[in-house]
Amino acid sequence: MEMKNEHELLQDLSQSLEDFDRQRCEALAQEAIAQGLDPVTAINALKETVESIGHRFSTGEIFLPELVGAGNAMEGAMNILNAEILKRGAQQESLGVVVIGTVFGDLHTIGKGMVGTLLTAAGFAVHDIGINIPAERFIAEVQRHNADILAMSALLSTTAREQKTVIDALEEAGLREKVKVMVGGGAVTNQFAESIGADGYAPSAPLAVNLAKKLLES
Repeated sequence: MEMKNEHELLQDLSQSLEDFDRQRCEALAQEAIAQGLDPVTAINALKETVESIGHRFSTGEIFLPELVGAGNAMEGAMNILNAEILKRGAQQESLGVVVIGTVFGDLHTIGKGMVGTLLTAAGFAVHDIGINIPAERFIAEVQRHNADILAMSALLSTTAREQKTVIDALEEAGLREKVKVMVGGGAVTNQFAESIGADGYAPSAPLAVNLAKKLLES
């Protein structure tokens, strides 16, 4: 089988993301590594594509299932490419460190996962700590990773107040001034975010990336 050149590989990798094809995206990421392509170059190509997909979602050209599919494919490729970066001992230049999770009592993961994927694609170092996370775990992970941003999701109105519990815990731990807090999820509004003392709210995954960048510029 004839080996592809770098341009062809990157084109195919981007297309697999456009097709929401995780299996092919992973296979092409592996192929790129096998051929000696710099994994950061591959990641940059994926970033451009996923940012384009995110823009099309925000303008209504594509819908949530397509966005989730793109995020799933991106996640598969990123796992492979980031592992290769660690193996080579290199590091990507990071825009900042984000700890992200769904609050205690809430088991919803899709929205959080999409935000984490797009933040990673944008160049943030993202630590997704999962779902049903109590306040003390958020605090521990913020300290452990020296986070610049804490991102919390809550889909249910009954769990949204947990975001305030975490912010209060940050205050008690003396960390509130050291970390920006962004919140989102189906139960959250801009008014609610302001009322609990969050630094920002984003109603969608693409807008969460813009918010994260803006928070670290301020």
